[in-house]
Amino acid sequence: MSDRAVIEPAEIKGSRLPELIALASEESSEKRRLLLRELTAHFFGAPSPNANETALYGTVLAKLSAEMEVAVRAELAARFAQAPNAPHSLIRRFADDEIEVAEQVLRASTVLTDEDLIQVVRKRSQGHLRAVSGRATVSEAVSDVIVEHGDDDTLNTLLRNDGAQLSRAASETAIERAKANPALHAATVERQSLPADLLNEMYFVVEARLRHQILEQNARMDPALLEAALAAGRARVATDDGALPADYAENLAYIDELQAAGQLTPQTLIRFLRSNGRTPFLIALSKLADIDFHTARGIVERKDLDALSVVCKAADMDRAVYLTYAVAVLGAEDNPMGKAAAYGRMYGELTRDAALRTLRFWRMRRTAQAA
Repeated sequence: MSDRAVIEPAEIKGSRLPELIALASEESSEKRRLLLRELTAHFFGAPSPNANETALYGTVLAKLSAEMEVAVRAELAARFAQAPNAPHSLIRRFADDEIEVAEQVLRASTVLTDEDLIQVVRKRSQGHLRAVSGRATVSEAVSDVIVEHGDDDTLNTLLRNDGAQLSRAASETAIERAKANPALHAATVERQSLPADLLNEMYFVVEARLRHQILEQNARMDPALLEAALAAGRARVATDDGALPADYAENLAYIDELQAAGQLTPQTLIRFLRSNGRTPFLIALSKLADIDFHTARGIVERKDLDALSVVCKAADMDRAVYLTYAVAVLGAEDNPMGKAAAYGRMYGELTRDAALRTLRFWRMRRTAQAA
């Protein structure tokens, strides 16, 4: 191998670079390794290589390193990963190498362009994708491709990186995947820049600790940001949530009559519960809380007392009324009386403001259906 033909002597006059390049034709693997290390040291020791010198370094180092074992390439890649003036051709080759070589370059090198990163993400391993996902900054364009091609472990890494920018579309895709995988719940809820309407979609699938974080974030949200989040959410809410029960229409008419007469009260719902009137209870609950029927039905079917507490607190119901609903929803087999004290404390700690803000996201579906 000889690179003498590409050397411009006038541009590297006074340096050892021509001499080192001349040694690149060595056949000995050991001598090539020594040369590789000396060229590297020479690059980092040079005052400021000009563009042509940098390109020449890159060409020769790439050719030499390609013939070395993985450990040597990985050592070289780790050193150049932090260099802002590293030869682009060399860094690009390392980025497309085995993950042992590519990882540090993909995580840290500022020489790589978005196009470079996208090409790697489209064709390399999940290890490569996770390395890109962990960069100090990841553009929306790169994140979009990572969300498209990455597995859930990779998505977890991306979501936990506050330096990664996600487009609205990528965020929506991430949320749908997170709903189905508990391993992604924490990364999703704890992500600082997740749109608030998408954050609130996670409420129904995450554990109590994460639900509490969602409620706290809702309570802190600036009213203007809340309105913007609600507007974004309304644009994507689906209205097809499944078939209504067979007795829905007749019970809806009955509940409407009660409401028109001013007789639809929290105590009326207790009467429905005690008479096993499931459909009228759900319709009445959705009316009092101003949420859609499907949201109310989902809360009751899942025996989701956290969500029920949000609904009842937002409707300004007494603690005793909430506990009556909770005991009936749980059913005898779930030891409702034994759990009443804990749920009562939870209800007391929940502020009405936080409940109202949270419920506004749940009401988006009702608004979209009425439109």
